[in-house]
Amino acid sequence: MSDAHAVIEESLERLAERAGDPTRAVYARLFARYPETEALFVRDVDGAVKGEMLAKVFEIALDLSGANAYAANFIACEVVNHDGVGVSRETFPRFFDVAVETFAELLGPEWTPAYAAAWRGLVDRVEAITAAA
Repeated sequence: MSDAHAVIEESLERLAERAGDPTRAVYARLFARYPETEALFVRDVDGAVKGEMLAKVFEIALDLSGANAYAANFIACEVVNHDGVGVSRETFPRFFDVAVETFAELLGPEWTPAYAAAWRGLVDRVEAITAAA
């Protein structure tokens, strides 16, 4: 396990302990920053799709920062899938930025420089995979 993996895992554990489910906060920030994305969830009346997407972010973060058994390929596929519903390649990795900003806000003073660096490295990798997809 890499240091980044351990740090990301720790940050997610702290997030769960301190904030519980961050889904509403993440999507509130996403829709405020990218209002055009809200229409993509019009049929998600119970929030299940939003929750599943955020759960995938957690899974991707843990895999990409660790063994990378599937995350890079999953991201490349999802870039294409999201393009098909109107999410541009430029916008796709911004969801990760929004999620990380929300995690930092929810953790407040518990958000450490190590958390910030590990997540920035992960988002950079997502951006590179997205650009190459």
